Amino acid sequence: MTRTVGVFVGSLRSGAHTRKVARVLAELAPGNLSLEVVEIGQLPLYNPDFDGADPPAAWTAFRERVKPLDALLFVTPEYNRSIPSALKNALDVGSRPAKQGAWDGKPGAVVSVSPGALGAFGAHHHLRQVLAHLNVATLAQPEIYLGGVADLLDESGALTKDSTRALLTRFLATFAVWIERNPAPGRS
Repeated sequence: MTRTVGVFVGSLRSGAHTRKVARVLAELAPGNLSLEVVEIGQLPLYNPDFDGADPPAAWTAFRERVKPLDALLFVTPEYNRSIPSALKNALDVGSRPAKQGAWDGKPGAVVSVSPGALGAFGAHHHLRQVLAHLNVATLAQPEIYLGGVADLLDESGALTKDSTRALLTRFLATFAVWIERNPAPGRS
């Protein structure tokens, strides 16, 4: 059975390393995973005042896009030692209405990406805190921190290092097993 994995790219910047890494992950995914980017840049900022009987159409469309996913994969850079505001906003939008959140009970994983040496360590762990609160069963190991990402990708966005390809391939194989062991509610 093929599992559909929503990929949430934390950076909105055109040419972002995170988007390039998301494409690489989709290419390396095992045959039982279908990775699909779910766009977050169109979402108005979350405001509970607008989440009544008639929420913004973009919020409703986003929630409906997330609900049927079998799993979640977050590819994030680090902004000011945390996650980008667009990603946090998407998490907030998807978590509502209360007790009906689109994230609830789904298996997930995090890949953090940085041109610096720390591989977006701060963002990675802040995101894990939020995912724990949203009841996302987040894969603990292997943790993927891609530091020095500019040296890992060529101009077209292809991986330049076989060791990184092997690491990401192992990560995705482990994630596929995690998804099967922790199915989203209503899926088995």
